[in-house]
Formats: sequence, C-alpha cells, structure tokens
Amino acid sequence: MARVEPKVTLLRHTYDAEEIVAMAAKLCYSDADVETIQKGVAQKDQGRYIKMLVDMGHMSVIEHASFTFGIEGVSRAFLAQATRHRLASFSVKSQRYVGQVKEDDDTFNYIIPPQIERLGDKAVDEYQKQMLQMQKWYNGWVQKLGNAGESTFEDARFILPNAAETKMIVTMNTRELRHFFAIRCCNRAQWEIREVAWQMLKHCKEVAKELFANAGPNCVGGKCTEGKKSCGRQLEIKKRAESL
Repeated sequence: MARVEPKVTLLRHTYDAEEIVAMAAKLCYSDADVETIQKGVAQKDQGRYIKMLVDMGHMSVIEHASFTFGIEGVSRAFLAQATRHRLASFSVKSQRYVGQVKEDDDTFNYIIPPQIERLGDKAVDEYQKQMLQMQKWYNGWVQKLGNAGESTFEDARFILPNAAETKMIVTMNTRELRHFFAIRCCNRAQWEIREVAWQMLKHCKEVAKELFANAGPNCVGGKCTEGKKSCGRQLEIKKRAESL
C-alpha cells in the first residue's frame, strides 16, 4: 500500500448536543433550577432557539458540545497546519514508535498533490519513484543506525518527506469547529486541509444541523472577507454548503 487520500470519521460527539447548548443558554437568563431547565429544554424542539443564539453571536454556550474525529490519509504537511488550531486536542500516530521500514519495492503511505496529478501519468510516475527512493534512503539509515526500534526511527525519519501519511484523532468544541470551518473550508485554504474540513462539516451537519447552520467559509453566512484575493465563487460555495 502506498498512495492514500484523506478520510474523516466522526467517532463521538456530545449526546443531544443541541439540547445541552440550549440548557446552558437558558441557565444564563433564568432563575429556575437546573432540573427545571433540563425538563423544559427536553420537551421542545430547540432548533429555532439555537439559530437565534448563533445569529446573536452568543458563542460561549456552544462550547459545551464537542466532536471527535478520526482523520487518516493525510500528510505531515497537513499536521503542521491543523495543529495551529490550539483549542483542539490531537493524538497523532508516532513516526518514532511506528517505523516506516518497507520492502525494496514498496513505500510508506504518501499523498499525491492534485497539481502533480494534473500534469499527467508521467509526472505521477516520477513522483512515485521519488517516494520509493526516499523509502530506500530511510531503510538504509535504519540499518546504519543499528535497527534498534524507536531510537533508530527517531533519526531515520528525518529523511521522510512532508508527503508521508499520518493519522490522528482530533477533538474540537462547536465554537472552535465553526472557526475552523470559516478558515479551512475557504477556497483560499490549502487543498488538503480544505478537503478534510468539508468532510468534517458534513459529519457535523448530519448530527447537529442547527449548531452548524451557515457554518463554512465566511461567504456562506455573509460576505467574503478575502478582499482582492477572493475566489469569486461565493454562489458555488453556498450551494455546496447547503447540499451537505
């Protein structure tokens, strides 16, 4: 196995996420005890209330709902971008403890950028041969360093490219997710993290539609904020978000 593509799985999410958000919001403005608020919220459809909260920008209460994703088929370059979102929690496959040693005719898993694919089969073949050469270099360093497990892998891995695959589990609360989608679903975002963000947004909308109404790039719920660098495809992006 060598070439891989991004895949996102929603592993867990806050049970009745929209209800817990509604409870938190109602508690802010009510003299009632928690049990009374809980019963009142459970007896009603909270969709309209959640929409009002989001439209008002009352975002602190949506932090009570969180979502955990399994992400695989992504590059180490993706990891460097994703971990800039410091309010998220990450658990990442270790290149140190999980070695990348393969047979001479096989390689570590890797990602091929779309622009290289668009150059045609010859370019893809050249790219794949380069991945194989890096695998051979890596294997060589593992042997030279004594093939002693993690103490060897931690230094041999320096020869591996940003294209090398990694896997991770990521948890974000709803507020951070909406921020993540605003930045990373935008056409100005790098292609790999954009693809992952759209997959994550689809999963979120399937289980908490109102919490993620109008989530996505800024142009979905308002105006594009990219100025002269705007892609000019606002209508297309809105349709994509609505189709999720």
